[in-house]
Amino acid sequence: MITGAESITDVVEKYPQTVEVFKKYGMHCFGCMAARFENVEQGASAHGIDISSLIKDLNKAVENH
Repeated sequence: MITGAESITDVVEKYPQTVEVFKKYGMHCFGCMAARFENVEQGASAHGIDISSLIKDLNKAVENH
């Protein structure tokens, strides 16, 4: 289960299917250096994204695979 405390890079490496969810939310930063240091919550906050919706959708993507 993704909580938001994980780094963006860790989530994408562990669950490649989450890339599409990040893209849907306009977070194309999974390839940048900040993604290694920022957790999902910090990245979403920096982009003005509703954190709970993002985490819910990320967990849905993980469940379905």
